[in-house]
Amino acid sequence: MVRSLLDRLRALEVATRPEHPDLTAALARRWEDLPTHVKTPNQMLGTRSAGCEGTHGVFPRCNLACTPCYHAKEANRVRVDGPHTQREVDRQMALLRELRGPGQNAQLIGGEVTLLSPDDHAAALQAMHRHGRKPMSMSHGDFDYDHLEALALDPDTGERRFDFLSFAGHFDSMMFGRRGIKRVRNEAELNPYRERFCQMFQRLEREHGIKHYLAHNMTVTPRNIDQVARVVRDCRDMGFRMFSFQPAAFVGNEARWKDAYRAFSTDEVWTRIEEGAGSRLHFRAVQVGDERCNRTAYGLYAGDRYAPVLDEDDPRDQRVLGDFLAGFGGMDLVAPPALLAARAARAIARRPQVLPHGAGWAVRLVRRAGGVRHLRANRPKTITFVMHAFMDARDVRPAWELLEQGVMSDDPRIRATQERLQSCSYAMAHPDDGRLVPACAQHSVLDPDENLRLAELLPLHRSEPEPANV
Repeated sequence: MVRSLLDRLRALEVATRPEHPDLTAALARRWEDLPTHVKTPNQMLGTRSAGCEGTHGVFPRCNLACTPCYHAKEANRVRVDGPHTQREVDRQMALLRELRGPGQNAQLIGGEVTLLSPDDHAAALQAMHRHGRKPMSMSHGDFDYDHLEALALDPDTGERRFDFLSFAGHFDSMMFGRRGIKRVRNEAELNPYRERFCQMFQRLEREHGIKHYLAHNMTVTPRNIDQVARVVRDCRDMGFRMFSFQPAAFVGNEARWKDAYRAFSTDEVWTRIEEGAGSRLHFRAVQVGDERCNRTAYGLYAGDRYAPVLDEDDPRDQRVLGDFLAGFGGMDLVAPPALLAARAARAIARRPQVLPHGAGWAVRLVRRAGGVRHLRANRPKTITFVMHAFMDARDVRPAWELLEQGVMSDDPRIRATQERLQSCSYAMAHPDDGRLVPACAQHSVLDPDENLRLAELLPLHRSEPEPANV
């Protein structure tokens, strides 16, 4: 009986820690492995998160054709197979849990997730939850409410399978084959489809109480860079909580490389995002991996007024971030209220100055957002702006091959690619050899052979034609 009581007390002590001990160890390993140039006071990898995660080889097929497409041309020769997806998702998530601890964000990604049956899709999400992941389904958004409802509800009981769903919808004019608009002349023509996507989740919440988080993804090329600002303005109030932009890279299916993707810089893309946001975006307040790969700006809108959560030019805000990371670290903020309060109390106890410094930050944030009266009249909503710059396969392949040999290149371009791979914030798990692979290496180096093997294992049925290269 005494032993049982001690076991319960030990379990309670672990449960109320700001970080699970497995996550603490994973963060320490991630920090140790980072290149020196990204070990900055505002670096989130190794302090707040081990990084984002994604699946690979679980359903490579897609029913739209995009220019560019980051998947190898063999991807559409692979049949979507529910048991295969469930098995591989379970294996990959198990390794991620082992190496990176609990509570990390993971994308259910491949080709098009809604080609899975609702039950297979649900089973994959449930497997991710079992392994302590926070899943986000990646989709082109061209599906119906009936599919979403079937995913969310148990078919036998009609009860909710999930209290919360997270989806990213990819919408841009480089995509072909969307129902109702096979070819898109400009980004504005997609706005009804973006709005319909958001409205489906709003309806699901009204009818079944299932909350949601929606991200908007968009590939940026010379053809649509001048439309980025309008996309942000047009879509800001639709229901998206994140806007993510990916400058195009020469990765994947070469038949779909249609433009001079290096005709503009990442700075130019960010300028267009800021133009649409109507404000400067403070992406240097926090760093996620390498700045050459990722820019992230957290903020909120009160009416049309935008306020950065952290002002990168204010040393007081940087001090608050440092206090938060030292006290709260990787603490999961999604937990039952009593447990969250206990964890927060322990976090504050190990960094007491977070309270007075945090109070000052809250006052500054209210002022930036227009003051108390303005906030009362305009309910604030959080919006995150992100840019992910993937790398060209011609650079990633030699860089990765040298990293696998433990060699840093003397070529400045390849060495820069190696540094970015070492700092990668987005990894994919390989259970067969127990390693994690950066997404750029997965798509540039490993995907082609992987999809050839999958095409033999899961060949298309004769009734499933491949989408044409456009």
